[in-house]
Amino acid sequence: MLERDESKLDNVIICNIAEIQLQFQKIELFKRILMYSVTQLQVQAFVDGVGASIAMLERDENKLDNVIACNNFFSQMFGGVSRLTETTPFMLKDLIPRYNRMEFMDQVNQCFTEQIPLEFQQAFDSKNGTRWWRISLKPILDEQEKSYRLLITGQDISSKIELEHKLKITSSRFASVIEAAYDCIITINQREKIVLFNKAAQELFGYNEGEMLGQSIEVLIPEQYRDGHAAYVDKFAHSPIKSRQMEERNRVFGQHKDGSQFPVEIAISKINVGGMVEFTAIVRDISDKVRLMDHLAKQASTDPLTGLLNRREFEEQGKIMFALARKNKEPLSILMLDIDKFKDINDNYGHDVGDEVLQLLSRVGSMTVRHLDVFIRLGGEEFVILMPDTYKEQGLAMAERVRKIFETQSFEHNWNGEPIPFTVSIGVAIMSEDDSSVDQMLKRADEALYDAKDGGRNRVAFGEG
Repeated sequence: MLERDESKLDNVIICNIAEIQLQFQKIELFKRILMYSVTQLQVQAFVDGVGASIAMLERDENKLDNVIACNNFFSQMFGGVSRLTETTPFMLKDLIPRYNRMEFMDQVNQCFTEQIPLEFQQAFDSKNGTRWWRISLKPILDEQEKSYRLLITGQDISSKIELEHKLKITSSRFASVIEAAYDCIITINQREKIVLFNKAAQELFGYNEGEMLGQSIEVLIPEQYRDGHAAYVDKFAHSPIKSRQMEERNRVFGQHKDGSQFPVEIAISKINVGGMVEFTAIVRDISDKVRLMDHLAKQASTDPLTGLLNRREFEEQGKIMFALARKNKEPLSILMLDIDKFKDINDNYGHDVGDEVLQLLSRVGSMTVRHLDVFIRLGGEEFVILMPDTYKEQGLAMAERVRKIFETQSFEHNWNGEPIPFTVSIGVAIMSEDDSSVDQMLKRADEALYDAKDGGRNRVAFGEG
């Protein structure tokens, strides 16, 4: 009802209460729409200026999730530009590809429900291939600590995933090579603790991997070689050399779990891992190689028939013993033996019997000389005894002793046939001040030997210096 007063002003004195309430609701709704529009424009302006994938998600009263603002990177994250993103709002589920829509929406639901930030990785196909994204969901809480909006950000981590994949392949390949390697591969840190122990190492040393990881490398080193090992590792750690062979000793040995020892060949390299130096050793069991080397060395230095040292070894041993005697001003004697009429033995009894005589002389002679003497077969029926720290009288006494043993046949021997009597002639010489080598001594002993033979054989003669 409207009433005009004396001033001609019109006043409403009665109205419909329901109508008034409706008008106020419309005004409030208009204000909310206005506020919403301004906020959305501000949000959209913000997300357009961000270089990463970003969007604002709002959940309405029907629990539908609408993107109210996003940038182009956000649509590209799902495989390409969509017309949906040209106008907002639009439903999030309409943008996500069907093949991983459920997984993505499950994360969104969880974030809304639990009101906590979430982060996950997801792959989306694009024209340029599959791209991996790290997606973060952050709830935006209102005054009642409730969320009806989420901030969604995405970071392209395809390069990182590709690198991790390559590293995984490389690590897998490396692990396969390590485990399939024929040689032992053992890695220790700077504290000498084992951090890698491959299958070949387990087989060689008798320990399983679980037993050895974290253990000291000294467990695998024989006790007599442990002294100084820590100092060696520290020295190598500070050396500019990156790799080397362990050749400081004549031979390097490893120790099995059962305590047995075996020769090994070791190559060591070092790398820096997180500021700490690690050492990797390639260990190879060379027992067969050593046996072969020892066999070849023995063949090279010994006479195959008698087992005595040969002429080549005489030259080596003689040179050493001569130098030591000269340096220490000690006497040195040399005896040269020859079996009398050895040719007749071969002619009358055969070469097999002749070989037996040579073997007999070698065995009996080796048991007769002193332990420090060196008994050598020069060749044929000629033998030499090098006697360190021995003067003329001692040398002659040994020569006479050997001669009598064979003259009297005062030894036991199982002949294949009838016992073969034989004698020896011996020439003796000692080192003189004028001698410059053991060969000069041998020459005088040889001349004395011929004097003994010329004198009737089965004799000892001395070669004057």
